[in-house]
Amino acid sequence: MTMTATTSLRVWNANDPATLVLETSDGERIARELKEIGVRFERWSADAELPPGADQDAVIAAYRRSVDRLIAECGYQSVDVIRLERGTPNTEPIRAKFLDEHRHAEDEVRFFVEGRGAFYLHVGERVYQTICCKGDLIGVPAGTKHWFDMGPDPEFTAIRLFINPDGWVANFTGDAIASSFPKLDS
Repeated sequence: MTMTATTSLRVWNANDPATLVLETSDGERIARELKEIGVRFERWSADAELPPGADQDAVIAAYRRSVDRLIAECGYQSVDVIRLERGTPNTEPIRAKFLDEHRHAEDEVRFFVEGRGAFYLHVGERVYQTICCKGDLIGVPAGTKHWFDMGPDPEFTAIRLFINPDGWVANFTGDAIASSFPKLDS
């Protein structure tokens, strides 16, 4: 993967998507802003070279120390990898799956080891768009309304950790709010 990206945070009034309240790419500021709403955000080392087509086992093996640290710290029972390389065919249904606002009964934890993707967090009267890039760890607390956008031609690798061995289970809110905010790469 070759994409170079910058981590950033944009915050809007949830009822007025045209009004940008905050925009920053300062990692410390991003961590502080997200901590205020209970979201874990940290910058970790993601320097392992992954060959094209690296499978889930290879990605987890390359980052075993980081994965084991999170398992020990938080008691995760399941780990998987979502990896999409630029030009992967038929990604639109995968993208669409994550674009509607939803919640989870457990924290949503992602460690980005390549590329980027955008988490949108709907907390109170604000929507926070966090563009996570290589080296970003984000932990969205259970019950937080959010959605995720990987862009129209995704290129990212993220390690996902779960308490529930069934993995990613979404409870969709039915709110169309996600359609009101800019998509990644729009």
